Amino acid sequence: MTGPPELLEVGIIGRPHGIRGDLTVRLLSDRTERVDPGASFTTADGRTLTVAASKPHQRGHIVTFPGVADRNAAEELVGTTLFGAPVEDPEALWIHELIGARIVEVDGTDRGVVVAVQENPASDLLVTDSDALVPLTFLVERDGDTLVIDPPAGLFD
Repeated sequence: MTGPPELLEVGIIGRPHGIRGDLTVRLLSDRTERVDPGASFTTADGRTLTVAASKPHQRGHIVTFPGVADRNAAEELVGTTLFGAPVEDPEALWIHELIGARIVEVDGTDRGVVVAVQENPASDLLVTDSDALVPLTFLVERDGDTLVIDPPAGLFD
């Protein structure tokens, strides 16, 4: 699902919780400030949902949105993808910033451009335009749009 181009996919609305319109929300990152009261989301159809209240619940959060007053209104939002503005954090690596970055080994060998990031339990994988998979753990430096890696011998064989 795609949203406005300047926004990132940040969460998904799950099942209603109770009868008063509360919903479960599963965030797609560890940035819990996304569900702080006053935070807002945009949906793919351009609707804005502002958080009135939230609390942690199981693997997500229970969130109250103004205007969602009962279970019927909440059920209409189930499965809705939530979009939000990028969070500024100079220490963090963001997927949207990795896509399009050039990968270079510490010795200067060019390994291509990142076209996707694939989730993997051990380490997320950078997928290059030549279909090579580079574990993110081999990243040693980021210099603007260049990612410097120190891979073990044989990774690209």
